[in-house]
Amino acid sequence: MRTIDDIVNHIRQTAYEVHVYLGTGFLEKVYENALAHRLKKSGYQVEQQAPIKVYDEDGTLIGDYIADLLIESRVIIELKTAKTLAPEHVAQVLHYLKATKLQHGVLINFGSQMFQIRKFIF
Repeated sequence: MRTIDDIVNHIRQTAYEVHVYLGTGFLEKVYENALAHRLKKSGYQVEQQAPIKVYDEDGTLIGDYIADLLIESRVIIELKTAKTLAPEHVAQVLHYLKATKLQHGVLINFGSQMFQIRKFIF
């Protein structure tokens, strides 16, 4: 079984390679498909547009969200194509982690000339 560090390091390297190859200017979906494709080719379990349900304390469903990618059922990846990462992007990843009770998330921005990636542990 791969360690979480191995998974995240591979995600980081693969995302960087996608960034170098495609550059900036595509819609988010293109980067999502490219990253998912390359991770699958490397043998990772990848779920695109993974549903996230948010429940109230009594178990009532109060919201639905969709994470861009879920890797090995352990790491949520949220992708952006913005000029720079913003606090609301960070909040989105942290809320996804809270809702899923997963511990590891990665936020990647393909919209900047400089590659931007942040890892979160909840």
